[in-house]
Amino acid sequence: MYLSSVEPWRTYWESVSRPYTVFICSVTAALYYLWGRKCETPALICSEAFSVFLKKHCPVVAERFCPTPWCWGGRVQTLVCALLKSRPHVSYRNELIRTPDGGQISLDWVDNHTSATYPESSARPTVLILPGLTGNSQQPYVLHAVSQATRRGYRCVVFNNRGVGGEELLTPVTYCAANTSDLEQVVKHVKGMYPQAPVLGAGVSLGGMILLNYLARKRTESGMVAGITISVAWDALKSSDSMEEPLNWLLFNKHLTDGLRQKVTRHRKILEKVVDVDYVLKARTIREFDERFTSHVFGYKSCVDYYHDASPAKKLPQTAVPILCLNAADDPFSPQSTFPVSIVQTLPNVALLLTTHGGHIAFLEGLFPLGESYMERLFGQFVQAVFEHPKDIKRACGMAKDESK
Repeated sequence: MYLSSVEPWRTYWESVSRPYTVFICSVTAALYYLWGRKCETPALICSEAFSVFLKKHCPVVAERFCPTPWCWGGRVQTLVCALLKSRPHVSYRNELIRTPDGGQISLDWVDNHTSATYPESSARPTVLILPGLTGNSQQPYVLHAVSQATRRGYRCVVFNNRGVGGEELLTPVTYCAANTSDLEQVVKHVKGMYPQAPVLGAGVSLGGMILLNYLARKRTESGMVAGITISVAWDALKSSDSMEEPLNWLLFNKHLTDGLRQKVTRHRKILEKVVDVDYVLKARTIREFDERFTSHVFGYKSCVDYYHDASPAKKLPQTAVPILCLNAADDPFSPQSTFPVSIVQTLPNVALLLTTHGGHIAFLEGLFPLGESYMERLFGQFVQAVFEHPKDIKRACGMAKDESK
């Protein structure tokens, strides 16, 4: 009696649900098919010795990267990451330090006093993080980087560019990709507090440009044992051209320019001493903002001169510490044609890791890319490799004499 009453409903449900089931299965199969086709081992451009070191101590460089199958292209990767990325809880200790010109810089520390690996604060390695164009210590990619480093027992400090860390501007000076004086002050401060602790610099996007320019300028006197960059714009002028393509302008350029204008508005009272703020606020692209504001504040004749000075690609030969650089070929901010492949091939201390997909500061993987992604895993492994195998990495990059002699 019961079975006879249920059977019609079962037949009806199967007839209704079968098309949806077939559709879902078909979509899933298609996604996994496309996902499989997109899975590739990133291209690692570096010296043989550096390659051996990375593959041994940072094995993610030799793994296949499988980007999220429904994130079609670099633009979608970038947008999805910005909108959906999780935000690990991080408690910072803020510190304001003064600069020689009378300004101030906001530093956000995670001291990691509970580190079991490095219980002595004086010896605890420090990761110095430089966020992107309008970013600060609260960006998801920064929070994930801090999480990766602290779980391995290291200390972190985030260098917030002037005016973006919640502090007031005390002088009419902000920041730009070519100016490394503030970073120099921060490194001196960190090394002054912990002279025995090694420091690794980690720069994201514009933060990576600042880091590379600093490492090239300071050479063997950088105060850092290594550097890692993610989604650097290697040629600022060509990056600007790419960002002004109609779709890129609508999705990214406009938003970032709005963020820059908001910061000028917030600090209007002091900035109007050196620029025509109303004119600056009419900028509709990053290039227009840099032409009307950044170039003027930092003494460049034009935006072209500033972009030429800010571009780090040709300065890599001047660097003197191990550096790992991650970029994606479909990054709308950094065209693949600008990647310094030929330059890196001649250097013993720089490695360029290139993925076909990944967008800008995204590198999402898995069907539900909310947590840590490829770039976080790479970051964590490289930081650990540098701090735990200092002699090996120096030797691999041709920076250590043969100690067996």
